[in-house]
Amino acid sequence: MMTPKEVIDLGYQSREIKEALRAAEVAKNQKHPKAKILQDLAALKSDPQPYLDHAIYKHLAALIYQSRDRAQLIKPPLDYTIWGRENIEESAFGQMSTVMSLAPTVAGALMPDAHLGYGMPIGGVAGLENAVSPAMIGYDIACRVRISVFDEPLSGKKTLKNDKLRKILLKNTRFGAGEGWSKGDAPDHDVLDDPRWNSIAIAKQLKDKARTQIGTSGSGNHFVEFGILTLEEASQELGLDAGEYLALMSHSGSRGVGHKIATEYMKRAEKNLPNLDVPYKALAWLDLNTEDGQEYWEAMNLMGDYASANHHIIHQRIAEDLGSDIISHVENHHNFAWKEEHDGKELIVHRKGATPAGEGQLGVIPGSMTQPAYVVVGKGEEKSLTSASHGAGRKIGRRAAERTYAQKDLDRAAKEAGVEVIGAGVDEGPYCYKDVATVMEAQKDLVRTIASFQPKIVRMDSGNEDI
Repeated sequence: MMTPKEVIDLGYQSREIKEALRAAEVAKNQKHPKAKILQDLAALKSDPQPYLDHAIYKHLAALIYQSRDRAQLIKPPLDYTIWGRENIEESAFGQMSTVMSLAPTVAGALMPDAHLGYGMPIGGVAGLENAVSPAMIGYDIACRVRISVFDEPLSGKKTLKNDKLRKILLKNTRFGAGEGWSKGDAPDHDVLDDPRWNSIAIAKQLKDKARTQIGTSGSGNHFVEFGILTLEEASQELGLDAGEYLALMSHSGSRGVGHKIATEYMKRAEKNLPNLDVPYKALAWLDLNTEDGQEYWEAMNLMGDYASANHHIIHQRIAEDLGSDIISHVENHHNFAWKEEHDGKELIVHRKGATPAGEGQLGVIPGSMTQPAYVVVGKGEEKSLTSASHGAGRKIGRRAAERTYAQKDLDRAAKEAGVEVIGAGVDEGPYCYKDVATVMEAQKDLVRTIASFQPKIVRMDSGNEDI
């Protein structure tokens, strides 16, 4: 039997001792000679990397890997490709350099809608080896966009300013931080029966909140809006002929449930890497061979399914009230991480406000409440890690917008664009966003446009649901 002293003599300390003894016991039970166990433990302590996938030693290796000193956690920043550099603020470049300095980061890119974010810039893309950073995904895990196209004839009426559509939006949407359905009113969905709600401890604690908030939207830039989808020519990808269609677009994520999960695992990531200094600390990662890493990965994917269900419920309820069928739809996450192969390696590709744009992949890139959104097909550009922008991107922060603009400015901008706005604060006015046409021009090598969507009736958070 291995003794604590033998493990300590190999250089193990603190939490490492208990895990080393556990691994040694497993190895002993599998008939490994003691000399071989000591040899493996010594080699692992010296270099944990080769043992990260080892059946017996992977958890110990991950623990040692996470406890390395700062010199092993940070490196000189790698180069990355930038799209639309001239319209990106300097602070975003600084944040991206921090991302590219982290030990597990091997590739990255910055999209033309990029601007300052929390830890990682919005519009940032990073490929990590066998690690996931909760902060690179953000608090709104699986924030996403969906467009549904209805078989409702437009009959040449392009304003869509009618009482029926307004009432349908108000009836079938709920907005705001903490908002949810009254008991007994919440819609049902199969995602609430997913076994992961019970197998992941924190998800189990949040299941009641998930049930209350399913099919609702948050605050800030979340929206549900009617508009006109225009196809200049027939699209095989959408299964639609050229023409104009009534459509619905929504933008939201995993609500308060996702926020709490993100907060918990960001804390765990920082705790597991105590030697990370500011500003790197805000981007702390979880090794996917650790229990925390595996648990977050499962929770993140559950939030992806939950966020998708939220959009599905909103669109289906509205379609039923319209008395229309959904004849085509496109949807995608833009705050998420995926396992993908790039340059012959499996990477965990983090997109923080970026749209997946693999070869032939459909996506939606919104503009603002008055600018068009675009349905796009990815071109699979490897330098961008097959990504594109997730929108126009902010050109002015929320506080600056609140200091600079008043409600009358938002009302005037919406009126001039022929858009009816229900809710929305001055910090979401169209003047807050970059010109989406310029952004699209900057990434024409990343995506091609197959349809445009012009908002006409926009519903956002008002801070008061009694509207």
